Amino acid sequence: MEIRVVQGSITEVESDGLIVNLLDGVTSPGGATGAVDRALDGMITELIRAGEISGVLNKTTLLHTGGKIAPKRVLVAGLGKSDEFDYAAAAKAAATAARFLREKGARAITSIVHGAGIGGLNPRDAARATVEGTVLGLYRGDLYKTSDKEPGEMERFTIVERDPDKIPDIEAGTREGHILGDATNDARTLGNEPSNTMTPAVLADRARQVAQNTGLEIEILDQQRMAELGMGGLLSVAQGSTQPPKLIILRYRAGKDKPALGLIGKGLTFDSGGISIKSHEGMHRMKYDMSGGAAVIQALRAVAELKPDINVVGVVPATENMPGGSAFKPGDVIKCLSGKTVEIITTDAEGRMLLADAITYAIQQGATHLVDIATLTGSCAVALGNNITGVMGNNREFTNRLMEAARLAGEKVWELPLPPEYKEQLKSGIADMRNLGSRYGGALTGGLFLQEFVEGIPWVHMDIAGTAYMTKEEAPEAADSYTELGATGVGVRTLAMLALRLAGR
Repeated sequence: MEIRVVQGSITEVESDGLIVNLLDGVTSPGGATGAVDRALDGMITELIRAGEISGVLNKTTLLHTGGKIAPKRVLVAGLGKSDEFDYAAAAKAAATAARFLREKGARAITSIVHGAGIGGLNPRDAARATVEGTVLGLYRGDLYKTSDKEPGEMERFTIVERDPDKIPDIEAGTREGHILGDATNDARTLGNEPSNTMTPAVLADRARQVAQNTGLEIEILDQQRMAELGMGGLLSVAQGSTQPPKLIILRYRAGKDKPALGLIGKGLTFDSGGISIKSHEGMHRMKYDMSGGAAVIQALRAVAELKPDINVVGVVPATENMPGGSAFKPGDVIKCLSGKTVEIITTDAEGRMLLADAITYAIQQGATHLVDIATLTGSCAVALGNNITGVMGNNREFTNRLMEAARLAGEKVWELPLPPEYKEQLKSGIADMRNLGSRYGGALTGGLFLQEFVEGIPWVHMDIAGTAYMTKEEAPEAADSYTELGATGVGVRTLAMLALRLAGR
């Protein structure tokens, strides 16, 4: 889709549909919406008074212009209440509006920037939210449908701004929103692929394509090289699968003597639970267990295009967890890359074994700050639901930086504690630690396990078990946001925004 910014009057730029907005409770529209209202002889004001147009978030009302202005139709999109308005609301309103117009057959649409001056949003961030939301809202996950396809694709999206002084900021925000939206959508596509087409080798190939297109450096370690290095954690999980594991390393270099942000993403392309096999109910969703890896790959892609002044290394341990004849077993003791030994209590707590080696490897590569992102524990989903990612960290300042990055990215996070006393649950009589604690507080003991490998450098763990994908049970939530059923691409924007913030942008 072509995305552009033009300076001029929104009533004079031709399109299949023009998107304007309205705050909840406003009875007399102003700004660009007011200009359209006047051009349509007060139609919007009249319909507000009649109760047919509302500013409720994600509420839309379609008007036909009858040739009075250049756009064929006008869609009034609700922004919600002004005291509740934020970046996410702007993006969601844009997503809902764009999706609505596509379903009506629109192929070229125009829009104003949503929310500049409201909720602290400046024109650049408001433009980023508007474009990002539009790109996310138009995503389709029906990768393998051969019939009953949805209407055709949107061809052009144009932001129109009257004030020429605002154009540079809006163009900058538009570029950022386009990059971040595309990267998130590509992460969604990686996650939506079935596990028979998204193997560890295929994930590595997709990462290689990203590197070739963006200039990132890439290195892919095979099973033999990982064995030589001593990556017992990763290789133990891979034992039961016929698919060879891969360790994917992507590097963005801004220059010498720069901070180095390490991003580690769990890349489990399918998780049967291994010998500790899962229930058949919901096992088909375990193709999403590589969502953390997809987020890291696409965050590196966004970083390469946005070019922050910081070094970033992405590490994605990719494998399957299968119950084959050579699979690792409960009771086994595994030696990780760090030298620490782990007693396996359940083979279904495999993600932390992958991440342990990947964290150690990232530190060996010079990472000065670490973020890992993983569909790690069902406990986190139970605690926070399907719209909030759990975060845990060992450094107050760095954890705050990530949470601020999430806020700026429009992704919801909530900090969970790392209680030292819970480490007692991970004590083993035969090894340095166990890979599982009590069922109570499982998200916290998962974080505490990983903390044992970070060697004291600033680190944040993101548990996306509840937010990596959307199922039919959450369909009402999906319908009023920019999240379709399937993979969400969660974390891409937060990780990219963190890199920008650490670089001072």
